[in-house]
Amino acid sequence: MIDAAIFDLNGTLIDDMRAHGRAWSTIVRELGVDVPAERFERELAGMKHGETFEAVLGRKLPTAEVARLAAHKEALYRELYAPDLRLLPGARELLERLRAEGVRTAIATAAPPENRDFALDGLGIRPLFDAVVGEEAAARGKPAPDLYLAAARALGVAPERSIAFEDAVNGVRAARAAGMRSAAVTTTTSADRLREAGAEFVLPDFAHLPPELEVLLFAAGRVGRLTDPSKGYAT
Repeated sequence: MIDAAIFDLNGTLIDDMRAHGRAWSTIVRELGVDVPAERFERELAGMKHGETFEAVLGRKLPTAEVARLAAHKEALYRELYAPDLRLLPGARELLERLRAEGVRTAIATAAPPENRDFALDGLGIRPLFDAVVGEEAAARGKPAPDLYLAAARALGVAPERSIAFEDAVNGVRAARAAGMRSAAVTTTTSADRLREAGAEFVLPDFAHLPPELEVLLFAAGRVGRLTDPSKGYAT
């Protein structure tokens, strides 16, 4: 039985990866490197800023330089995406159903605080999450499992009783490495690639849940379960 649903943010709850790709492509072009936006959308999604710069440039940048460039990139992203800020179809309804059924919910994202605030407060969905876990809570970005494990700890739920919702190969791999079940939306990546990465369920959006996923999330007898403090997860 599933006790927690943990959501990636970018590309999963909001379909914003094209704006991220454009912003990244613009920033690295200023560094003399021409990288198509699609690479950031599909191959590098979920990494921390320093990891992304290293992957693209082939070298590590000083911490202060990473911070400066990252702030520039994220401000450009918010400017590009602001007119289109909206949830993926069915996302709000799914979150409300999960909360009503007693399933704990969290965000696990490498997005910086400004981007999390931009989306969660801009859409008015922060109250629908028990925890919001960002890059500062994990030593490594996805595909390492750190973010998902940190989210499970924040919820007090065992990873194996959690399901992660993703959109990218790196995210699916991170969830699987954390020992979680996984579902993925096809906003940025094909269903075949997501399944190859280990996604158990693949869906176009949250308004069209596969029947097996519906049963997994909304099994009878869920409401009223308590957390066992001695174990640190739901029973």
